[in-house]
Order: sequence, then structure tokens, then C-alpha cells
Amino acid sequence: MVLETISRIIKHQLPAYLKKLPLPETIGGFARLTVSEWLRLLPLLGILALLGYLTIRPFLPKKKKQRDSLINLKIQKENPKVVNEIDIEDLNSANVCYCRCWRSKTFPVCDKSHLKHNELTGDNVGPLILKKKIL
Repeated sequence: MVLETISRIIKHQLPAYLKKLPLPETIGGFARLTVSEWLRLLPLLGILALLGYLTIRPFLPKKKKQRDSLINLKIQKENPKVVNEIDIEDLNSANVCYCRCWRSKTFPVCDKSHLKHNELTGDNVGPLILKKKIL
């Protein structure tokens, strides 16, 4: 039933539709078409435009999302530049990891948010690890 309907459309209705279209013989003939003739051409032109777009779409450059290109999304956005100073003498443990991906919920301390960031973006950022020398 479905194939019969499709067959009828392709074999009978489509050729009849195409025969009735006001296609001019020359390019200049398009300028002489009336508004009603242009309206009859719109479905065909729309389908041709869609097919053309779908054909070239794989070759179009991929657009980067603006959100992915920003590094700092929310940390101290009110400041023109974010700077954190920590005295090495104040380190309480032997190793301290500081965030460099700006995604940490405990910024400036690393919470390993860079793992998800790296997976999503293909980046290779990791923490800054400060080690306290034990004398």
C-alpha cells in the first residue's frame, strides 16, 4: 500500500507537477515571471536549496561554541584579572594541588574538574602541584 502510493507520486504526480511549472528558457526569463508563477516555483526551489545545503554541509567548517573557548567561566568575573598568592611557608601538607582549568568548585584548590574538561574539549590541562620539601 505504501509503496504503491510512493510509486504513484513518483510516476504520475511528480511529472505532472514538473510539467506545469513555469520554467523559463533563459535566465532573463526569470525576471519576467509573475508573482503567482514564483509562488508555484517555491516548493521546488525550497527542495533544491535543502538538497544543496545537505550536500555541502559536511564540508562547512565546524563552529566552536563560545562557552568552550572561554577558560574562566565563573571565578571572580568582577575582577579584570584573577591572581591568587599563597605563601609556600603556609602549606600545611606535603603536597597541594591548585586548579589551572578554572572549573574547580573549590577554586583555587583542584577538585579534579580538569578530568571532565579534558574529556569534553580534548585539552590536556592538569593541576599545579606544590610539594613541600621535608628537610
